[in-house]
Amino acid sequence: MQAQDGAAALVMEQPVVDIEATPIEAASSDALLPVLLPNPGGAVIDGTEAVKSDEVRGLLAAIRRLENIVEEETAALATGKKIDFDDFSARKSRSMLEFVRLMRARMHLGAEVEVTEEIQRLREKLERNRSLLEMHYDAVREVAAIIVRAIKDAESDGTYTGRTTQGGK
Repeated sequence: MQAQDGAAALVMEQPVVDIEATPIEAASSDALLPVLLPNPGGAVIDGTEAVKSDEVRGLLAAIRRLENIVEEETAALATGKKIDFDDFSARKSRSMLEFVRLMRARMHLGAEVEVTEEIQRLREKLERNRSLLEMHYDAVREVAAIIVRAIKDAESDGTYTGRTTQGGK
């Protein structure tokens, strides 16, 4: 639909109240007429497309928030900065919960190209993050094993270790 000045406009359908069957006081406050909104893109978009694009934008924003948290943690891991793992874990959990809830509520958006691309990018960043976390976990486990071994050796007098004496007896 074109506005009078030639610019494209967005028409959102809203229910119209039957004025003849409604008292005058109610008609003036309850009557909803079609609303003509400017559409700077020039294309005519119906109400469902506008809602869908809002849903897509919301879902993309949630994905990007999660991506930012993962990127921040990955950068800290890669550069050896001190990390508050509890903070990152809580932030990632909250953001992931938001993302999962939005995806469940809007499963129909999973086919959107932009959403699919963002999810694929997020998956790659999560894999890199997992790899670095696993490397750090393995290092912590090795250090802990060395410490445990050192403590056991320091506390032991060698009685039950089965060590052989210098003469091999």
